[in-house]
Amino acid sequence: METTEIGKSVRRLDYKTKVTGRAQYLADMSVPGMCHGKILRSPYPHARIVRIDASKARQISGVVAVLTRDDILHDQGIEPFYGPVFKDQTIVAVEKVRHVGDPVAAVAALTVDAAEEALRMIEVDYEELPAVLSVNDSLKPGAPLVHESVKLPASGFADLAELKPVEGTNICTHFRLNRGDIQRGFAEADRIFEDTFTLPATQHSFLETHACIAQVEPGGRITVWATTQNPFVVRTQLANIFKVPVSKVRVIVPYLGGGYGGKVYPKVEPITVALAQKAGRPVRLVLSREEVFYTITKHAAIIKMKTGVKNDGTLVARECEIHLDTGAYAEIGPRVAKKSGYTAAGPYRIPNLKIDSYSVYTNKPPAGAFRGFGVSQSAWAVESQMDIIAAALKIDPLELRKQNGYDEGDKFVTEETLRAVGLKECLDEVAKSIGWGRMEQWNNGTVEQWSRGENIKRGKGIACMIKATITPSISSAVVKLNEDASLSIYTGTVEMGQGSETVLAQIAGKELGIPLETIQVLGVDTDVVPYDLTTSSSRSTFHMGKAVQLAARDILRQLKQIAAMEYGVPEAQVTFAGGKIRLPEAQLDYSDAMFKRFGMQGGTLVGEGQVKTSTKNEFGEKSTSAFWFLAAGAAEVEVDVDTGRLKLVKYATAVDVGKALNPLGCRQQLAGAAITGIGQALFEEIAYDNGQPINPNFVDYVLPSLGDMPETIDPISVEVPDPNGPFGAKGIGESALIPVAPAIANAVFDAVGVRIKDLPIKAEKIFLALEEMKAKAR
Repeated sequence: METTEIGKSVRRLDYKTKVTGRAQYLADMSVPGMCHGKILRSPYPHARIVRIDASKARQISGVVAVLTRDDILHDQGIEPFYGPVFKDQTIVAVEKVRHVGDPVAAVAALTVDAAEEALRMIEVDYEELPAVLSVNDSLKPGAPLVHESVKLPASGFADLAELKPVEGTNICTHFRLNRGDIQRGFAEADRIFEDTFTLPATQHSFLETHACIAQVEPGGRITVWATTQNPFVVRTQLANIFKVPVSKVRVIVPYLGGGYGGKVYPKVEPITVALAQKAGRPVRLVLSREEVFYTITKHAAIIKMKTGVKNDGTLVARECEIHLDTGAYAEIGPRVAKKSGYTAAGPYRIPNLKIDSYSVYTNKPPAGAFRGFGVSQSAWAVESQMDIIAAALKIDPLELRKQNGYDEGDKFVTEETLRAVGLKECLDEVAKSIGWGRMEQWNNGTVEQWSRGENIKRGKGIACMIKATITPSISSAVVKLNEDASLSIYTGTVEMGQGSETVLAQIAGKELGIPLETIQVLGVDTDVVPYDLTTSSSRSTFHMGKAVQLAARDILRQLKQIAAMEYGVPEAQVTFAGGKIRLPEAQLDYSDAMFKRFGMQGGTLVGEGQVKTSTKNEFGEKSTSAFWFLAAGAAEVEVDVDTGRLKLVKYATAVDVGKALNPLGCRQQLAGAAITGIGQALFEEIAYDNGQPINPNFVDYVLPSLGDMPETIDPISVEVPDPNGPFGAKGIGESALIPVAPAIANAVFDAVGVRIKDLPIKAEKIFLALEEMKAKAR
């Protein structure tokens, strides 16, 4: 067996289990005595609950428990209000429902059929209330309030401490960022551009729906099997809700069938535990696809952007107002709004800024984290407007970005120094990939470029991005060297398809010089693995990877001590190479040292590693992000001018990965993120009728098919190492998605001269814009 290498493509450790169908997901699991849970949901977007009568439901054969507001309000052992940022959500509705699909009651029964029949027998009288179903309606003076008041903050997130709801309004949070002198900046500008961009709510579209199995022991011990990306956060929230110590809550996460941010923070866990507690036996709750649409979405957004520019293309001022529809509950919307606000300047030097980013309550299903955490919303506006500016000033869009883009040592909008910046390398790589500059660009408002037939026009577009990772945060790892020199890795990182098991094993294997085949990454169980904040924000390779690397080094430290002591040589003369312990006159296998230390009975060495990032970096400077995501994307499209039909011919994505630990895994991540971005750009949107989602399934909610994919997706890894990452690596999971939509919109403009400012980019929008352009030209 070969020793593990970094920078060499390896097949994922879990590939065989998954491709043969042997991987066990939560819906495949059962525990003895388990009941089936079902949720009764509100048919109204906003209504007061006048009466609930569950007596008939309790009489259904097989029904074990029915949960209503009476159970959570009158149980002194339950804190009914919870939420990751504000305590504005309840296990089931208490006084009123705030969106279609809001949980009103729940049933646990011996069979699914009995549970569903019991739901139909629960009688609920509602008093329908006026609803606010858009950000604009929600912000009107005198608008109905989604929440009359919001409980005190639920968490101690350091990055959100300053954000509070605006009492007496539907503004959940308001994030402000001011830099320089905005009025002076606009006064110095030669040109000012003002545009409004919009994005609809969309779905995460993971294959596995939310699910949970909960068991509550007579002594109050809670065990939860959950589809969650951050089991330790869920553990803390459950401990708070059910008023028990954290030590009495155990969260186990099997393989996760995708997450993309839609499985961070509590979702179905609180209601499942409450059901199990009342039933006195385990309960499994698995959501239908329609229920997922009621549970979490990506934020819809309205972004107004005003930018001042010199005639030579230098950006001098930007004023931006972002309104994110966070739905009926804050969820993690305050952080999404803050991240969106931070990045409203894009990856560009702009000395004068005024940014206001709001998360706004509406009577629609909650919106939360989505791959990119608010940056895909702001980047849609930033990168679209960059091309509007380029066209007006007759400057190459690529050169405009490079002229204003961040370099090593530049200051971010928060005045912190940027390091390990590979932005322009990413731009150059995608431009090269699609042959940027080989076709004539816009000239005096007419298209003079290569086309395929008179009605098919081809264009190219480019976009880029910057994003932060959650900071501060903590990741801890334990590695155990066994007597045969095999290795067990214990971490709280959730494997959800991103390949974390493989890359963590690679890091440990490389550090110790042992084969990948001898390494086992254990599943997540909060009773067993050490603390990790979350598997989100593309943080796992950087944070947990470094923690694993430090834990492996701890093992080497112990091996060095054993060799020095057992063989009587100074520690300074003990070295390691190729998985061997090198002494002045001999070399040893790790197993030899383990035998010397523990004898025939066997034993283990345990190494520990922890990474704790803070709001100050190693230089004592302010730090908003432990590292920065930088990426670019470029699209080549064909547009039929007679119908508006759009075909994506090629898409190139380049991401500054720091160091490609597993090049194959990097390419898969970049291509997968780009495909998600293509869906968001061209097809996806949740449609509502009076607050009711009318396409809550994968038949009516359109996802891209294989036939919609470009002939080529070119995933490119740019390597600008971060000295704090394991072997220089950074996170990459979200970066490739973010530039997709603006790159395609910019390519459409390049092809036919119409600017789409409202996602998704559909044929009818292009057609109507072309017709409007023709009418103006007459």
